Amino acid sequence: MTSAKTILITGASRGIGLLTAKSLASRGHTVYAGMRNLSGRNKGAAIELTAFSDSSDGRIVPIELDVADEAICTAAVAKIQAEAPIDVLINNAGVMPVGLTEAFTVKQAQDLFDVNVYGIMRMSRAVLGAMRARKSGLIISLSSSAGRFGMPFFGLYCASKWAMEAYCESLHYELEPLGIESILVEPSGHGTDLVTTAPAPADLPRVQDYGDLANGRDRLLGMFQGMFEQGDASTDAVNVANRIADLVDMDAPRPIRTQVGQDMGVTAVNDAVMPIQAELIKGLKPVYMGGL
Repeated sequence: MTSAKTILITGASRGIGLLTAKSLASRGHTVYAGMRNLSGRNKGAAIELTAFSDSSDGRIVPIELDVADEAICTAAVAKIQAEAPIDVLINNAGVMPVGLTEAFTVKQAQDLFDVNVYGIMRMSRAVLGAMRARKSGLIISLSSSAGRFGMPFFGLYCASKWAMEAYCESLHYELEPLGIESILVEPSGHGTDLVTTAPAPADLPRVQDYGDLANGRDRLLGMFQGMFEQGDASTDAVNVANRIADLVDMDAPRPIRTQVGQDMGVTAVNDAVMPIQAELIKGLKPVYMGGL
């Protein structure tokens, strides 16, 4: 039987984060469900998770967390570690802007990276000191099929996911000798509110310059929403939550990348790149490891 772990998950107020908290608690783990506005906008989610916890084999503890605020990240991790070591960090919080790439402002790009990339950096840095001291730990970061492709109208989202994939994979190689894993989960489209809450470009004059092509945003979002409303089992977000829980329960070594849902060619890309990446690391490892 898998031993119970203490797990911190970001962005747990909705979607994949909320479902993952439930899946992990049902397997007997203690889950700290990080979310903003714990006593305000997300009070309902906190109540829902606490109620689920009461009837599960594990425990869910909602905790105030904003991955864009380093002081709050540090305080949340310290609060948890005062009770128990954090065995697993799940970087789930994220934003998905959709629209003409040129029409997003630099400020919008900065705000996006503050969550999708720098949020992962803040949280990873916050937990890694204790993990390195114990020579044990697991960091699972939620990427996307967009982390392997460039897609029209998803330019900023793809850029943020490519960036976080590079960061997390580089961490993996550096942490592996210390008994810690940094791995990625790459879901395709699943039925969450990312589609209905997708930020649009703020530079409206540039949007208008594209004429009818600018309507591609609404056409694509409508396509995805229509697909989700069909209720196909392959787009159920609980599949992602359960796969994350499987990775938590799995013995090391875990795969660096795990694709979930409609493949979209991601597995082919991963399979093609894997031996090239492995050969690169094989050549570099004797140099950076020195005499270790």
